[in-house]
Amino acid sequence: MTSTTGPAVTRPARRRTSAPLRLTVAEARLYLREPAVLFFTIILPLGLALVLGNFLPGMREPDPLMNGQRAVDTQLPVMMITLAAMTSAFTIVPGVLALYRERGVLRRMSVTPVPPALVLAVQLLLNVTISLLATLLMIAAVVLAFDSRPPAAPLWFAVSFLAGVVALFAIGLLLAAVVPGSRAAGGAGSVVMFPLLFLAGMWIPREHMPDGLRVASDISPGGAFGQALRDAWAGAAPQPLHLAVLLGWTLVAGLLAARLFRWE
Repeated sequence: MTSTTGPAVTRPARRRTSAPLRLTVAEARLYLREPAVLFFTIILPLGLALVLGNFLPGMREPDPLMNGQRAVDTQLPVMMITLAAMTSAFTIVPGVLALYRERGVLRRMSVTPVPPALVLAVQLLLNVTISLLATLLMIAAVVLAFDSRPPAAPLWFAVSFLAGVVALFAIGLLLAAVVPGSRAAGGAGSVVMFPLLFLAGMWIPREHMPDGLRVASDISPGGAFGQALRDAWAGAAPQPLHLAVLLGWTLVAGLLAARLFRWE
Protein backbone atom coordinates (compact mmCIF):
# COMPACT_ATOMS: atom_id res chain seq x y z
CA MET A 1 0.00 0.00 0.00
CA THR A 2 2.88 2.32 0.72
CA SER A 3 4.45 1.68 -2.66
CA THR A 4 1.24 2.48 -4.55
CA THR A 5 0.24 5.60 -2.68
CA GLY A 6 3.69 7.16 -2.34
CA PRO A 7 4.19 8.27 -5.97
CA ALA A 8 0.60 9.50 -6.21
CA VAL A 9 1.32 11.89 -3.35
CA THR A 10 4.74 13.04 -4.44
CA ARG A 11 4.01 13.66 -8.13
CA PRO A 12 1.35 16.36 -7.57
CA ALA A 13 3.67 17.94 -5.03
CA ARG A 14 6.40 18.16 -7.65
CA ARG A 15 3.93 19.62 -10.14
CA ARG A 16 2.84 22.26 -7.64
CA THR A 17 6.44 23.07 -6.87
CA SER A 18 7.43 23.49 -10.52
CA ALA A 19 4.33 25.42 -11.59
CA PRO A 20 5.69 28.87 -10.61
CA LEU A 21 8.91 28.15 -12.49
CA ARG A 22 7.09 26.95 -15.60
CA LEU A 23 4.83 29.98 -15.55
CA THR A 24 7.79 32.31 -15.10
CA VAL A 25 9.62 30.76 -18.05
CA ALA A 26 6.50 30.92 -20.24
CA GLU A 27 5.78 34.55 -19.35
CA ALA A 28 9.43 35.49 -19.89
CA ARG A 29 9.34 34.00 -23.39
CA LEU A 30 6.21 35.96 -24.23
CA TYR A 31 7.80 39.07 -22.74
CA LEU A 32 10.96 38.76 -24.83
CA ARG A 33 8.96 38.17 -28.03
CA GLU A 34 7.69 41.75 -27.83
CA PRO A 35 10.54 43.96 -29.11
CA ALA A 36 8.59 47.11 -28.22
CA VAL A 37 8.78 46.21 -24.54
CA LEU A 38 12.57 46.09 -24.45
CA PHE A 39 12.79 49.13 -26.71
CA PHE A 40 10.73 51.40 -24.47
CA THR A 41 12.14 50.13 -21.18
CA ILE A 42 15.85 49.77 -22.02
CA ILE A 43 16.91 51.00 -25.46
CA LEU A 44 14.93 54.26 -25.53
CA PRO A 45 16.06 55.53 -22.08
CA LEU A 46 19.67 54.61 -22.84
CA GLY A 47 19.52 56.28 -26.26
CA LEU A 48 17.94 59.43 -24.84
CA ALA A 49 20.59 59.66 -22.13
CA LEU A 50 23.43 59.39 -24.64
CA VAL A 51 21.90 61.77 -27.18
CA LEU A 52 20.85 64.43 -24.66
CA GLY A 53 24.08 64.15 -22.73
CA ASN A 54 26.18 64.67 -25.85
CA PHE A 55 24.15 67.18 -27.81
CA LEU A 56 21.95 69.20 -25.44
CA PRO A 57 23.75 72.41 -24.41
CA GLY A 58 24.65 72.66 -20.76
CA MET A 59 24.24 69.00 -19.91
CA ARG A 60 27.98 68.57 -19.33
CA GLU A 61 28.52 71.90 -17.62
CA PRO A 62 28.53 72.30 -13.81
CA ASP A 63 25.27 73.74 -12.49
CA PRO A 64 25.56 75.94 -9.37
CA LEU A 65 22.00 75.01 -8.36
CA MET A 66 23.04 71.34 -8.36
CA ASN A 67 26.01 71.95 -6.06
CA GLY A 68 28.32 72.16 -9.04
CA GLN A 69 27.28 68.81 -10.48
CA ARG A 70 26.67 68.30 -14.16
CA ALA A 71 23.25 67.16 -15.34
CA VAL A 72 24.85 64.00 -16.76
CA ASP A 73 26.18 63.08 -13.32
CA THR A 74 22.83 62.42 -11.59
CA GLN A 75 19.90 64.36 -13.05
CA LEU A 76 19.89 62.88 -16.55
CA PRO A 77 20.52 59.21 -15.69
CA VAL A 78 18.05 59.27 -12.79
CA MET A 79 15.33 60.70 -15.02
CA MET A 80 15.95 57.95 -17.57
CA ILE A 81 15.84 55.31 -14.83
CA THR A 82 12.55 56.80 -13.66
CA LEU A 83 11.22 56.77 -17.23
CA ALA A 84 12.09 53.08 -17.64
CA ALA A 85 10.47 52.11 -14.33
CA MET A 86 7.31 54.13 -14.99
CA THR A 87 6.96 52.68 -18.48
CA SER A 88 7.00 49.17 -17.06
CA ALA A 89 4.74 49.99 -14.12
CA PHE A 90 2.15 52.20 -15.81
CA THR A 91 1.85 50.81 -19.33
CA ILE A 92 3.21 47.27 -19.60
CA VAL A 93 1.84 45.68 -16.41
CA PRO A 94 -1.69 47.18 -16.70
CA GLY A 95 -1.83 46.35 -20.41
CA VAL A 96 -0.83 42.71 -19.97
CA LEU A 97 -3.12 42.07 -17.01
CA ALA A 98 -6.08 43.81 -18.69
CA LEU A 99 -5.51 41.70 -21.81
CA TYR A 100 -5.36 38.50 -19.75
CA ARG A 101 -8.60 39.49 -18.03
CA GLU A 102 -10.33 40.17 -21.38
CA ARG A 103 -9.22 36.83 -22.84
CA GLY A 104 -10.30 34.90 -19.74
CA VAL A 105 -6.79 33.75 -18.88
CA LEU A 106 -7.12 34.73 -15.22
CA ARG A 107 -10.57 33.12 -14.96
CA ARG A 108 -9.37 29.84 -16.48
CA MET A 109 -6.38 29.74 -14.16
CA SER A 110 -8.72 29.92 -11.16
CA VAL A 111 -9.82 26.31 -11.84
CA THR A 112 -6.25 25.01 -12.22
CA PRO A 113 -3.66 24.23 -9.52
CA VAL A 114 -1.92 27.49 -10.48
CA PRO A 115 -3.56 30.44 -8.70
CA PRO A 116 -4.23 33.50 -10.89
CA ALA A 117 -2.45 35.67 -8.32
CA LEU A 118 0.73 33.95 -9.47
CA VAL A 119 0.38 35.76 -12.80
CA LEU A 120 0.57 39.08 -10.96
CA ALA A 121 3.65 37.96 -9.06
CA VAL A 122 5.40 36.75 -12.22
CA GLN A 123 4.58 39.93 -14.15
CA LEU A 124 5.92 42.05 -11.30
CA LEU A 125 9.06 39.92 -11.08
CA LEU A 126 9.75 40.22 -14.81
CA ASN A 127 9.17 43.96 -14.96
CA VAL A 128 11.15 44.74 -11.82
CA THR A 129 14.00 42.66 -13.26
CA ILE A 130 13.87 44.66 -16.49
CA SER A 131 13.85 47.91 -14.50
CA LEU A 132 16.89 46.73 -12.55
CA LEU A 133 18.68 45.78 -15.76
CA ALA A 134 17.87 49.18 -17.27
CA THR A 135 19.26 50.87 -14.14
CA LEU A 136 22.52 48.92 -14.19
CA LEU A 137 23.00 49.61 -17.91
CA MET A 138 22.28 53.31 -17.33
CA ILE A 139 24.90 53.52 -14.60
CA ALA A 140 27.46 51.83 -16.84
CA ALA A 141 26.57 54.08 -19.79
CA VAL A 142 27.03 57.41 -17.99
CA VAL A 143 30.24 56.21 -16.33
CA LEU A 144 31.72 55.20 -19.68
CA ALA A 145 30.27 57.96 -21.89
CA PHE A 146 30.45 60.98 -19.60
CA ASP A 147 33.15 60.05 -17.08
CA SER A 148 30.57 60.24 -14.31
CA ARG A 149 30.99 58.25 -11.14
CA PRO A 150 28.67 55.41 -10.09
CA PRO A 151 26.36 55.91 -7.10
CA ALA A 152 28.52 57.02 -4.19
CA ALA A 153 26.15 55.47 -1.62
CA PRO A 154 25.27 52.13 -3.27
CA LEU A 155 23.35 50.74 -0.31
CA TRP A 156 21.13 53.81 -0.06
CA PHE A 157 20.76 53.75 -3.83
CA ALA A 158 19.51 50.16 -3.65
CA VAL A 159 17.09 51.04 -0.83
CA SER A 160 15.78 54.03 -2.80
CA PHE A 161 15.42 51.98 -5.97
CA LEU A 162 13.53 49.22 -4.17
CA ALA A 163 11.23 51.67 -2.37
CA GLY A 164 10.57 53.54 -5.62
CA VAL A 165 9.82 50.59 -7.88
CA VAL A 166 7.55 49.01 -5.24
CA ALA A 167 5.56 52.26 -5.03
CA LEU A 168 5.36 52.63 -8.82
CA PHE A 169 4.28 49.04 -9.39
CA ALA A 170 1.67 49.31 -6.64
CA ILE A 171 0.21 52.21 -8.61
CA GLY A 172 0.52 50.13 -11.77
CA LEU A 173 -1.49 47.31 -10.17
CA LEU A 174 -4.11 49.85 -9.15
CA LEU A 175 -4.34 50.95 -12.78
CA ALA A 176 -4.67 47.31 -13.83
CA ALA A 177 -7.49 46.95 -11.33
CA VAL A 178 -9.58 49.85 -12.60
CA VAL A 179 -8.93 50.12 -16.36
CA PRO A 180 -11.92 48.77 -18.31
CA GLY A 181 -9.85 46.96 -20.95
CA SER A 182 -6.49 46.52 -22.64
CA ARG A 183 -7.13 49.33 -25.13
CA ALA A 184 -7.67 51.79 -22.31
CA ALA A 185 -4.63 50.61 -20.35
CA GLY A 186 -2.06 52.43 -22.48
CA GLY A 187 -3.96 55.70 -22.41
CA ALA A 188 -4.59 55.50 -18.67
CA GLY A 189 -0.93 54.72 -18.05
CA SER A 190 0.18 57.73 -20.09
CA VAL A 191 -2.26 60.02 -18.27
CA VAL A 192 -0.65 59.01 -14.99
CA MET A 193 2.95 58.73 -16.17
CA PHE A 194 3.61 62.07 -17.85
CA PRO A 195 2.49 64.32 -14.97
CA LEU A 196 4.55 62.22 -12.59
CA LEU A 197 7.57 62.47 -14.88
CA PHE A 198 7.13 66.25 -14.92
CA LEU A 199 7.01 66.37 -11.12
CA ALA A 200 10.05 64.11 -10.99
CA GLY A 201 12.04 66.74 -12.87
CA MET A 202 12.13 65.26 -16.36
CA TRP A 203 11.71 68.62 -18.12
CA ILE A 204 12.43 71.07 -15.30
CA PRO A 205 15.02 69.95 -12.73
CA ARG A 206 13.72 70.17 -9.19
CA GLU A 207 16.35 72.80 -8.37
CA HIS A 208 14.78 75.10 -10.97
CA MET A 209 11.17 74.59 -9.83
CA PRO A 210 9.29 77.27 -7.90
CA ASP A 211 8.65 76.47 -4.25
CA GLY A 212 5.03 75.37 -4.70
CA LEU A 213 5.87 73.00 -7.54
CA ARG A 214 8.75 71.56 -5.56
CA VAL A 215 6.40 70.76 -2.68
CA ALA A 216 4.13 68.94 -5.12
CA SER A 217 7.19 67.08 -6.39
CA ASP A 218 8.16 66.06 -2.86
CA ILE A 219 4.84 64.34 -2.22
CA SER A 220 4.54 62.72 -5.64
CA PRO A 221 5.92 59.20 -6.16
CA GLY A 222 7.97 60.34 -9.15
CA GLY A 223 9.55 63.28 -7.35
CA ALA A 224 10.28 61.29 -4.20
CA PHE A 225 11.74 58.41 -6.22
CA GLY A 226 13.91 60.61 -8.41
CA GLN A 227 15.26 62.76 -5.58
CA ALA A 228 16.00 59.74 -3.37
CA LEU A 229 18.04 58.20 -6.20
CA ARG A 230 19.85 61.47 -6.84
CA ASP A 231 20.73 61.92 -3.18
CA ALA A 232 22.12 58.40 -2.95
CA TRP A 233 24.00 58.80 -6.23
CA ALA A 234 25.66 61.93 -4.83
CA GLY A 235 26.67 60.06 -1.68
CA ALA A 236 24.00 61.24 0.78
CA ALA A 237 21.21 59.37 2.52
CA PRO A 238 17.75 59.94 1.01
CA GLN A 239 15.57 62.38 2.86
CA PRO A 240 13.19 60.62 5.30
CA LEU A 241 10.30 62.55 3.73
CA HIS A 242 10.89 60.96 0.34
CA LEU A 243 11.14 57.43 1.73
CA ALA A 244 7.98 58.02 3.78
CA VAL A 245 6.16 59.30 0.67
CA LEU A 246 7.13 56.19 -1.28
CA LEU A 247 5.98 53.96 1.57
CA GLY A 248 2.69 55.85 1.77
CA TRP A 249 2.00 55.49 -1.95
CA THR A 250 2.84 51.78 -1.71
CA LEU A 251 0.38 51.18 1.12
CA VAL A 252 -2.47 53.25 -0.32
CA ALA A 253 -2.18 52.04 -3.91
CA GLY A 254 -1.46 48.46 -2.89
CA LEU A 255 -4.47 48.22 -0.59
CA LEU A 256 -6.77 49.79 -3.19
CA ALA A 257 -5.44 47.46 -5.89
CA ALA A 258 -6.05 44.41 -3.69
CA ARG A 259 -9.58 45.58 -2.96
CA LEU A 260 -10.55 46.55 -6.51
CA PHE A 261 -8.74 43.99 -8.64
CA ARG A 262 -11.06 41.86 -10.79
CA TRP A 263 -10.07 38.45 -12.12
CA GLU A 264 -12.77 38.43 -14.83
